[in-house]
Amino acid sequence: MSVSYRQPGVVLTDRRFTVPLDHADPTGETIELYAREAVASDKADQDLPWLVYLQGGPGFGANRFIGRPAWLGRALKEYRVLLLDQRGTGASTPANRQTLPLRGGPAEQADYLTHFRADAIVRDCEAIRPQVTGGAPWTVLGQSFGGFCTVAYLSLAPEGLSAALITGGLPSLDAHADDVYRAAYPRIERKVVAHYARYPQDVERARRIADHLLTHDVVLPNGYRLTVEAFQSLGIMLGGSEGSHRLHFLLEDAFVRTPNGHELSDAFQEQAQGLLSFAANPLYALIHEVIYGQDARPTAWSAERVRAEFPRFDAAKALAGDEPLLFTGESIHPWMFDCDPALRPLRETADLLAARTDWTPLYDPARLAVNEVPAAAAVYHDDMYVDTAHALTTARAIRGLRTWVTDEFEHDGVRAGGPRVLDRLLALARDEA
Repeated sequence: MSVSYRQPGVVLTDRRFTVPLDHADPTGETIELYAREAVASDKADQDLPWLVYLQGGPGFGANRFIGRPAWLGRALKEYRVLLLDQRGTGASTPANRQTLPLRGGPAEQADYLTHFRADAIVRDCEAIRPQVTGGAPWTVLGQSFGGFCTVAYLSLAPEGLSAALITGGLPSLDAHADDVYRAAYPRIERKVVAHYARYPQDVERARRIADHLLTHDVVLPNGYRLTVEAFQSLGIMLGGSEGSHRLHFLLEDAFVRTPNGHELSDAFQEQAQGLLSFAANPLYALIHEVIYGQDARPTAWSAERVRAEFPRFDAAKALAGDEPLLFTGESIHPWMFDCDPALRPLRETADLLAARTDWTPLYDPARLAVNEVPAAAAVYHDDMYVDTAHALTTARAIRGLRTWVTDEFEHDGVRAGGPRVLDRLLALARDEA
């Protein structure tokens, strides 16, 4: 039974759907999807077109908005919005260290998780669309990984779409994970250099913390083992509009003087564990690299292997000389499954996923080349998470796709830019700009 309730300026309705785990076996096992419908209070009784929002990730539930912030306010001017918790996330049937053992051992868990990529998410959308819209096509707004899903939607079921809007999420159609990370590490380094140019005092602060971690065994209050590599991974913050500033504030009061000398402060440790833990979104760690798997080549812990090709990210070498410590970015590494108590029980499962050689294509270049769905994409210049060159190559491969390339925003432009990003994409898709 659907339950509706109100927030300032918006009526929300909880909706739940049952879909096949494997859409190739529609009579087999099922899972549940949760979505939150949102409509402007003054339009609640109107017959409006639908917009479905696909969150970034992978492994994140849809935004839990309060009221009508960011892009949502713009969308609610003319749409009913469905905020979908993609399979395995949010209030949909969960996939984590507590629930995955219900599947069996690591091999069974890995097999189960092969059904959590973009193609399955598209099939989920198509399975629930008739129940939501009565069969009418809808507009999809895809942020980051949600944009990857949107390109898969244009490949697999364009008949379900009235328009496709993408923000920071045009994937390469054929790059292996190794290609993605070879492009990523130089981009990450540029973001770190820019951070140190903004906050030069952080050079010494980061080196001091890293040196402490190389010589001390630090376990955070939640059981997370804080290694120097884990500390470096806080650089993922640099991909967001406020990330550089937040990282600076984290570093500025890292140490406190104690009877045993200087130690990492409780305040620093509390913030660090909140930023590093995957307890709330373990799927992000488990399937992050396999979203790039499209053929018989295993991903094989790509980010970890490729990192070795960029020795400037080696903390010990940096500290042995006078080089600044380089943070890393959006990458998943096997040591995370040793450091994070939320991931430790899933290490063997992750290894099996990294070794798989039966991935199937997620995108259809031939179908994209004859695309007829109005489509627009915001490409954030030098996006830390999605390579601009890869994105623009894909943009050229999708017939009719219009791009807005901008350096006004970081990867989170659709949030940080308020209504402007969605407004611009709608204008482009409608040939109004």
